[in-house]
Amino acid sequence: MSLYAISDLHLALTVDKPMDIFGDKWSNHHERIKENWINKVTSEDTILIAGDISWSINMEEGLMDLEWIHNLPGKKLIVKGNHDYWWGSITKLNSLYDDMNFIQNNFFAYEDYGICGTRGWTNAEGENASEHDKKIYKRELIRLRLSLEAAVKAGYKKFIVMIHYPPTNDKFEESEFTKIFKEFNVEKVIYGHLHGPSLKKVMEGVIDGVEYIVTSCDYIGFDPLKII
Repeated sequence: MSLYAISDLHLALTVDKPMDIFGDKWSNHHERIKENWINKVTSEDTILIAGDISWSINMEEGLMDLEWIHNLPGKKLIVKGNHDYWWGSITKLNSLYDDMNFIQNNFFAYEDYGICGTRGWTNAEGENASEHDKKIYKRELIRLRLSLEAAVKAGYKKFIVMIHYPPTNDKFEESEFTKIFKEFNVEKVIYGHLHGPSLKKVMEGVIDGVEYIVTSCDYIGFDPLKII
């Protein structure tokens, strides 16, 4: 069994949202994802999806995109992205498929790892951050801590975290998110959200004992990245 990761699938099977407006590399990107996924991932593997799964606005539309993912091999563990407006009740989501699990204040296991996570939010620790951003940022910190604490309570000592947003600012300074990663001795952090020119400067590699891995589709060539 292997563990893979990808993010920012930006599926649009029921809405008119062509991603090739962001460059030719996005042309028919869902078919490229599907081909690469099928050629690499087996039914015994697990794949982490760090948000921005679908452009759909509601669950009725989003179900077709979720079904598309469901029909690909492997077990899928998913966190919410900033465009996942279809995301509803976590209990309902986790009752939809036997091979897809959704993380929000909870965790799921991969071998001896607790897979934890949350959406995250744009960095709101600076003086110019709005009260709106500060409120959401604090809520996401709470959700991350609840997820990790649930894994600890269940007896797990090794952790991988998925977070959609970059967990720090563009200067890669310590943040409240990175402090939590260090507090819980998180081994790896998977994140996405960044596209285009933003991918020229990303936080990757081992920093303070935590390995940061960028999995935006256009960064990894629309090809699931092997993590373990």
